[in-house]
Amino acid sequence: MIPIPNELALSRRRFLTSASSGLGALALSSLLKRDRLFAAADSENSLELKRPHFRPRAKNCIFIFLAGGTSQIELFDPKPKLIEMTGQKLPESFFQNERFSFIKPDQSVLMGSQFKYRRYGRCGMEMSELLPHVGSCADEITLIRSMYTDQFDHAPAEIMFSTGSELPGRPSTGAWVHYGLGSESSNLPGYVVLMTGRGPVSRSSTWGSGFLSTKHAGVLFNNQGEPVLNLSNPPGITTEMQRAQLDAIQAVNRHRYEAMLDPEINSRVAAYELAFRMQAAAPELIDLGAERDHTQAAYGIERAGEAGGFGRNCLLARRLVERGVRFVSIFHRRWDQHGRLKTDLEENCRVVDQPIGALLQDLKQRGLLDDTLVVWGTEFGRTPVTENKAPGPDAGRDHHRFGFSLWMAGGGAKGGQVIGKTDEFGWHAIQDRVHVHDFHATLLHLFGFDHLKLSHRIQGLDVRLTNQSGTVVDEVFA
Repeated sequence: MIPIPNELALSRRRFLTSASSGLGALALSSLLKRDRLFAAADSENSLELKRPHFRPRAKNCIFIFLAGGTSQIELFDPKPKLIEMTGQKLPESFFQNERFSFIKPDQSVLMGSQFKYRRYGRCGMEMSELLPHVGSCADEITLIRSMYTDQFDHAPAEIMFSTGSELPGRPSTGAWVHYGLGSESSNLPGYVVLMTGRGPVSRSSTWGSGFLSTKHAGVLFNNQGEPVLNLSNPPGITTEMQRAQLDAIQAVNRHRYEAMLDPEINSRVAAYELAFRMQAAAPELIDLGAERDHTQAAYGIERAGEAGGFGRNCLLARRLVERGVRFVSIFHRRWDQHGRLKTDLEENCRVVDQPIGALLQDLKQRGLLDDTLVVWGTEFGRTPVTENKAPGPDAGRDHHRFGFSLWMAGGGAKGGQVIGKTDEFGWHAIQDRVHVHDFHATLLHLFGFDHLKLSHRIQGLDVRLTNQSGTVVDEVFA
């Protein structure tokens, strides 16, 4: 018997997917896409640009997530009636059939803002005196005062705000945008995460890729020193040596992929190659010495502690979108004021106000704000009543899901407008209510996506960011 050469003794699957059978691989890919066994967009190289459903308004996003629950009462939603009724009890009907984290209705009373409001910009938008730099950009801001959500505790609320579901394991908003559009950067990840101080309670669940390929997940960067842990070569390892080692690893990975058809193997190959290219690009990125002195001063990067760190992250975010990074998340978790609200909120605003204002001004001056969407987000707001104390500097507020505030600027959002309102106490959103799902649908629309069509097939189901619900808020658009 004449032995059959190994090259011919291939299974049908291995023949179709082997490197020497490019036509067969192309045919198999086409069949899989036709049969929806995997999403066509996700099968492509993550660096390849992809077409949205219609002409997008936004090209990049800088998403500033202030974890803990920023107080809409103090910052964005003035309530004269609440100030007038400070110290009085809220009717018991407000508490019935509702759950709170720590509040005891019989020990909690109404408390108005301990800070004054000002009118900012030509539009006369009312915001807190604690936010003069953000306020100076009011004409670029769409402020939504009627947000609400389903979750009242940090981890599930953070995950819902980031992924559209309170359960972990779903793709984050940044992952969905990167999945849909790809990246314009060949030397940096398409989705970068920057952290000041502690991260959110739910950690990487808020920037993960879930059931999408890991190439769409956020990559956590340091804002000083080595941008990514273990990115630099060990002593004695040259670039040529690393290239040779990488080529050998890639050959093994390709062989394994041909045998297993596991798309995560290709994601790993792409990750190794990206890390190799990042070794030159990332150190240059975080070296802010090339920035002009007045730019560094505007962001306040010389300030001590978290204030300087947050300023660096805002400046890095601008540099990242300049280099084609699609989505940047900036996290700061210091906003859970159950007590000492007056002192702690003053400090938090001192940390974030100047850098965020500088970021908006800088993007506008460079012509980047038109297609860069900037978001101030938080998982929920704070209660209009105190948390089991009398009003005063030591009082705080509990978590509040029924009505809170969020704003967007640039990226096709119409500036100088306020959408929605809450009742006279700031308890319930009562006009033009915007659920977290509606916000997600609107954000995707700004990037050129019909939120009902951007999906990924998993276990026989077409899953979306807005699977539970979602309506686009047309008033947002310029």
